[in-house]
Amino acid sequence: MFEAIQFIERPGRPEPMESHLGEFEDEMAAVEAARDARRGFMTGNETEYAWWVVRKQGAQLANFIADSKSDKEFVLDLTSGELVEIA
Repeated sequence: MFEAIQFIERPGRPEPMESHLGEFEDEMAAVEAARDARRGFMTGNETEYAWWVVRKQGAQLANFIADSKSDKEFVLDLTSGELVEIA
């Protein structure tokens, strides 16, 4: 199982607001849910900062990472611990 999660930083709040976007059997379905949430956020929301992650349920490492300040997407290379941009 994979989960997609959205985090939004709001002015005046010390911690980001976390929203669970759902649990998915397939990793790509979770990535698509994160991408859909990102597209929805990007239409007209320029004052807040948000990021999205996809990870195995309960994991501390993310399989997919994207944020609202860039159009880049990343995966974590578990062998090196480095973020790798998705081309």
